[in-house]
Amino acid sequence: MLVPPLARRNVNPAHVVILHTGLGLYAAWRIAQGRRLEPALLLQVKTVLDGLDGQLARATGRTTETGRYLDTEMDLVVNTALNTAIEGLQTGLALTALQSLILTTDYLWERDYREARGEVFRDPPAQIGDDPRILAVLKAVYAIYFSPQERVLSSLFMARLRQAAGPHPTAAQRRAYTPQFALAVSANLGLSTQLLALGVAVLVGCPRLYTRSLPVQALLLIGTQLWRERQVRRLSAQPSSSG
Repeated sequence: MLVPPLARRNVNPAHVVILHTGLGLYAAWRIAQGRRLEPALLLQVKTVLDGLDGQLARATGRTTETGRYLDTEMDLVVNTALNTAIEGLQTGLALTALQSLILTTDYLWERDYREARGEVFRDPPAQIGDDPRILAVLKAVYAIYFSPQERVLSSLFMARLRQAAGPHPTAAQRRAYTPQFALAVSANLGLSTQLLALGVAVLVGCPRLYTRSLPVQALLLIGTQLWRERQVRRLSAQPSSSG
């Protein structure tokens, strides 16, 4: 609904990213002050705008590497501000790291799900409008913070697959390892759900209900990972049991 009028006015998607980043930071400040309704609503507005910037970029042919990196890294800035506003600096940073691992798992499981089925994970950016200096900085930040998480988790998931399936997993085993149920679990722990849960917790006056849910979310993903491995073992056992 909002995309066509914004596209007609040639609104820059990057400006939408900056706007929802500012709203998220302001919400964090108001949470630190003990406010409830205002930050809870602002977080939901941020969620809407966070989805809008990508839709606007695709609708206007302005998807760029800069925009993708900017969106991801500004979300990290907001998440850090929100967690530290609730728990203080040290605990807030630790929880942000845990939250990042949860979100990275969601990213990797969706990627693996689509690759196992020969689907395109994400369309390549149009690569227009990139300032090379800004892009270089954003890439450096991503390489320092996000890339190590992706490498470690991706290697871990592949090692667990090979442990369950053997050194050379088949296409069927890869599909069994990436079932839609696991994808649904991780997707429901994505950023939109995180902000909705935080908004509810803030609204009821207990924002720590949200931060204390992060270890529970991690345990849920661990349980889902073990279930994924059992799916592969069950598939692998079928030929021998039927023979």
